[in-house]
Amino acid sequence: MLEPATDDLAACCASRRWVEALAGRAYADLGALRAASRRALDELGWADVEEALAAHPRIGERAGGETREAAWSRGEQSGMGVAAPDVRLALVDGNRVYEERFGHVFLICASGRPAREMLGELLERLGNDAETEREVVRGELAKIVDLRLGKLCEGLK
Repeated sequence: MLEPATDDLAACCASRRWVEALAGRAYADLGALRAASRRALDELGWADVEEALAAHPRIGERAGGETREAAWSRGEQSGMGVAAPDVRLALVDGNRVYEERFGHVFLICASGRPAREMLGELLERLGNDAETEREVVRGELAKIVDLRLGKLCEGLK
């Protein structure tokens, strides 16, 4: 039985509405927790998604602090550690253009992905209209939350 604490859930997703939907409940296993998470993510309004996005650093920026969420973020973006200088600069520029276009941080499930691949995805997604991009962002957020729930449950064993 899994009974994640509110703070543990908040490290997985910074949307208060998502945390409230999952907190205070017991889950038979990780699969049940992930299913509840997906339902809660599907119910989030865009403002709730933006709240979650605000906790994510830009791709290429190292998350500071000693929190579990910051450590997870640094690990997820480990592909940036070997990025060529031109790719890093292109990501800085791309992040700026993306934020000007869409009004929020570029979100991608970076785990296991090299910097050049993430840059390619960023550049491709700049061609999306706002509604399409919101759907892509929701999908990427779901991937990140799912990944973090797995890490959380590993730590709770």
